Amino acid sequence: MKKSVYLLGGIIALALLGGCGWFKGNSTKRENIVQPKALVELSPTLGVKEVWNRGIGKGAGRSGIRVTPALHDGKLYTAGVDGEVMAIDAASGKVLWNRDVKLKLAGGPGVGNGVLVVGGMDGDVLALDAGNGTERWRARASAEVVSAPAVGSDLVYVRSNDGRVFAFDINDGKQRWVNDRATVPLLSLRGNAKPHLAGDLIINATDAGKVMALRASDGASAWEQNLATVEGRTEVERLSDIDGDLVIDGDVIYAAAYHGQVVALNLTSGRQVWNRVLSSYTNVGVSASQVYAVDDQSQVWALDRTSGASMWKQDALQYRWLSGPAVQGDYVVVGDLEGYVHWLAISDGKEAARERLSKNAIRATPVVSGDTVYVVDVDGKLAAYRAQL
Repeated sequence: MKKSVYLLGGIIALALLGGCGWFKGNSTKRENIVQPKALVELSPTLGVKEVWNRGIGKGAGRSGIRVTPALHDGKLYTAGVDGEVMAIDAASGKVLWNRDVKLKLAGGPGVGNGVLVVGGMDGDVLALDAGNGTERWRARASAEVVSAPAVGSDLVYVRSNDGRVFAFDINDGKQRWVNDRATVPLLSLRGNAKPHLAGDLIINATDAGKVMALRASDGASAWEQNLATVEGRTEVERLSDIDGDLVIDGDVIYAAAYHGQVVALNLTSGRQVWNRVLSSYTNVGVSASQVYAVDDQSQVWALDRTSGASMWKQDALQYRWLSGPAVQGDYVVVGDLEGYVHWLAISDGKEAARERLSKNAIRATPVVSGDTVYVVDVDGKLAAYRAQL
C-alpha cells in the first residue's frame, strides 16, 4: 500500500527537497524551513481591479489539494472539502444555486454536456445537473478522487488516487471500463493531474512521472512516455510525480514532472518534441510563443514553445510556493502562500501588478477568461479581478 504524507503550503521537508514539500498523508504540521522572499514595493504597469469576491464554503482547507473552479458557459462551478457545491454567475459573483452533497469532496469539479461531476475522499463520484444542482447519480472509484473528472458526451472519466482511471456512463453512472496499469510509487506528492479528453484519447499523468494515452472507448493503452527517470537512496529523492494538470494545444501536450522535465509531446504518438530539465510541482501555462513553469523553488521560467530553450527566469517570488501559472494576454498570473496574486509580463518576467486576495495560501491555478481572472484561496474566498489589457 502506498505511503501518504500531506503537501501543506509547500514548506515541509524543504531541507530534503530543496523546495516543494507537499506530500500525501496525515500530517498537518506546518514548518517554515526556508523563508519566502520578501515582496518589494511595486509601481504597477498594469491596471487591475477587483470586480467581486465571495465565500464558497471551506474551500480546500487543510486537505493539501488544489481545488480549481471550473468555468463553463459564463458560470463558475466550485466544490469544497465540506461538501458544498456552487454555481456562480461569473460576471456578477451571484450564486445561482448551491448544494450540500454531504460528502467530503477532494476532486473536481468537472463539467460538460449539462453535467457537473465531483469526487470524494472516500472514492465517491457524484454527478449533478449543471443547471440546477439536482443529483443525477452516484458511483464509486477504488480510492480517493483528488482531481477533476473529465466529462465527455457519453462517458465521465475519473482518476483515483491509486492510479486507476475509470469510465462511467454519463447518463446513469454505470462503470464501463477501468484501467489499472499505472504504477503507484510508495511515496508521492499530494495531488493528481486530472485526466484530459482529447478526441478519441484520454490523456492521463501518473505519480510515477509518466504520461499515458488511453483509448476513450475501452481504456486500452495507446502509448506512454516517461517525464522523469530519477535515482536516489530514499523515496523522497525518487519522487517523480506529475501533479500539475497537462495542457493540450492542438496536437501537442505540455507537461511537467517533479524531479523531472518540462516536455512537449506529440498527442498522437507520445513522441517527445522537446524536453527541458526542470523540477515542477504545478501545471505549466502556454502562450502563443512560450511555455511557463514554476520550479520547485517557486522560480518562474519562460521556455521557448518550439524548442524549450530558456527565455527568462523570475526569482523575485522564490519560496513563496506559487500556484500553477495561468496566461492572461501578455501576462502570467500566479498566486502565492500569503494570498497575493501576481501578474508577470511574458516579455521579460517583470512583475506588472499585484493584488491581495487574503492572508491565506492560493494553491489552485487562477482561471482566466479574457480580461478577467478568478482566484480562490484554501479557505474558500473567491474573487474576480479585471485587468486593463
